[in-house]
Amino acid sequence: MDKKIPAEEKLWKCHACMRDKVDFVPKIALVLGSGLGDYAETIQAAAEVDYCEIDGFPVSTIAGHKGKFIFGYVDQEKKLPVVCMQGRVHYYEGYEMSDVVLPIRLMKLMGAQVLLLTNAAGGIQEGFQAGDLMMITDQISSFVPSPLAGPNIEKLGVRFPDMSEIYDRQLRCVMQEAADSLGIKLQQGVYAQMQGPNYESPAEVNMCRILGADAVGMSTACEAVAAKHMGMRIAGLSFISNPAAGISKTPLSHKEVQERADAAAPKIQKLITAAIQKIGDMI
Repeated sequence: MDKKIPAEEKLWKCHACMRDKVDFVPKIALVLGSGLGDYAETIQAAAEVDYCEIDGFPVSTIAGHKGKFIFGYVDQEKKLPVVCMQGRVHYYEGYEMSDVVLPIRLMKLMGAQVLLLTNAAGGIQEGFQAGDLMMITDQISSFVPSPLAGPNIEKLGVRFPDMSEIYDRQLRCVMQEAADSLGIKLQQGVYAQMQGPNYESPAEVNMCRILGADAVGMSTACEAVAAKHMGMRIAGLSFISNPAAGISKTPLSHKEVQERADAAAPKIQKLITAAIQKIGDMI
């Protein structure tokens, strides 16, 4: 049986391997969720690194998640340096939670100060429709293990980090301004992360509603906790791909999520680009 490598040791090992391959220093990190990976094609790429090229790095097994880092620039005039994570890994794939958030920690060590998280989610809030975009204002991550459990990595952050404002207030204002400038309706709400991989039952969706969630998915919240622990400024965007179970009149499928995200891709890409440009002016 292989010996389990401690999370801290694995992180430094992956960082050293990445630095051997690329010396690019990003300011903004972007995680692309289900169906949103094609945004990476709009970036003026300076370097690419497949996840499988990084020693010990977790590799996504989900269709639609290509599995590589793209280093480059979103705005050719301002030369805003970004690192784009084209596909993420999930806890339900069988990875330790420390592996799920390892990419976030790695991007911070590479130089990223701001993290923009995206995902496809099921809408819970009354009035949300498939195709809506929701800016995440807060989150519920109590249904998955904390990425901070176990020995604290002191070089990353304190043992008991504050989570009173996970999603940066100023970044939320910037994202709203970007949406307004493009004439894009931007919903706001609380995102709940469930364990997956099964979609939630109607009773579980109702529970999430009672707890105050407006959208539900299987990622993002744990990544935000790890990023906040490291002192990153975080913004989050959910693509409402479908009404959640019990609200939806048809069975849910991953194929449907991908198809709807593909259809909404131009709108999402415009908003992400405009938001990153405005964020670039802040840092």
